[in-house]
Amino acid sequence: MNWERSLDLLQVHCQGEIGKVIVAGAPEIPGATMLDKMNHINTVDDSLRRFVTFEPRANVAMSVNLLVAPTRADADAGFIVLQADRAHPMSGSNCICVVTALVESGRVPMSEPETVVRLDTPAGLIVARAACRDGRCLSVSLDNVPSFAEALDKEVETPKWGCIRIDVAFGGVYYALVDVDQLGLDIAPANARLLAEAGIELKSLLAGQVSVAHPVLSGVNEIAYVMFRSRDADGAVRTCTTLQPGRVDRSPCGTGSSANLATLFARGEVSIGDLRTSRSIIGGEFLAEAIGETEVGGRRAVLPRISGRAFIYGREQLRISEDDPFATGFALSDTWGPQVGLLR
Repeated sequence: MNWERSLDLLQVHCQGEIGKVIVAGAPEIPGATMLDKMNHINTVDDSLRRFVTFEPRANVAMSVNLLVAPTRADADAGFIVLQADRAHPMSGSNCICVVTALVESGRVPMSEPETVVRLDTPAGLIVARAACRDGRCLSVSLDNVPSFAEALDKEVETPKWGCIRIDVAFGGVYYALVDVDQLGLDIAPANARLLAEAGIELKSLLAGQVSVAHPVLSGVNEIAYVMFRSRDADGAVRTCTTLQPGRVDRSPCGTGSSANLATLFARGEVSIGDLRTSRSIIGGEFLAEAIGETEVGGRRAVLPRISGRAFIYGREQLRISEDDPFATGFALSDTWGPQVGLLR
C-alpha cells in the first residue's frame, strides 16, 4: 500500500475523555511562540485541525493534541489542543494525556517514582509531575497557569431561564460557570443531551452580553466553554463542561476546575493549601489544590494544581493523501447535534 504521508497518534483517555496525541508526521506550524502557533492554526491555516478532529477520522467526543518542539528553553515539549471548533491554549485532561503519552512512550525519559515534565503551551509553562511505577504512568499532577475570576455573580438575561447568575473566570481558557439548579437540571448522565444543548445556547447568548480579553495572552478573547456545577453531599464539586457543537466533557475538566477554584479563592472560600475534589458527570475525579497566589494584569490569581490519571489504550496511523475526498472533514447533525453549523 502506497502511503504518501501519515500521522502517528497514541490513543489516550483521561477519566473517559479522549485526548489523542499526535507523536509524528505533523507539518511544521509557523510561529515564534506556542501562542503564535495556536493563533496561526486559528486564523491562517486550520487544515490539520480539521483533518484530525472531523469525520471520517474522528468523532464529536474527543480532542487531539499536537506535539511540537518547545519554543522555550525550559520546556521538554510543547503541545496545542485541537478541537472541533478551534485550537485552544490549554486543557487539563489533555495535558494529563500528553504527559502520560510522553513518559510511557519514552519521548521523555521515565524516572521512578516521579518524572517531571515541563510543557510549553499557548497559555504558558506547565510543570507536571508523573507518578511512575513498572514503566507505567499512574497519575499526573500539573501546576496550571495562574487562574483568576473576571466577574462574580454577573446577571445574564436568557429567554428560556430568565435572569441567571454566572461567574466568569480564566483557568487556562475562559469559562462561564453556572450553578446548574438555575436551569432546573442536575448533572447526571441522563441529562447529558439537555446539558449540552443548554451550554451551547448559553455560550451563544453570552457572546452578546459578556466580553473578555486576557491581559497577557493575545487572541485569548472569548468564553470558550460553559461549565455547569453543583455540590455533591460529600463536598465535591460536580462539573459538566459543554463543548461545541454540543457535547459534554467526560472528564472533571482541569481548566474548568482551575477556573472554579479561582472563583472560590476570590470569594474567600478557599485558602492556599486547600484541596477540592472535582467530579465529572460519569463519576471521574480530579483533585484541585490552591498552591499559591500571584497577580495577572492587576487581577488577584490563584495557582492551581490539578491531579488525575490518563490511560493509553491504543495506537493509530492516519494516511494523508492529496486525493482524499474528505481531507477537510465533515460533521453531520445526527451525531454532532443541531448546533453543528456553529463549527468553523
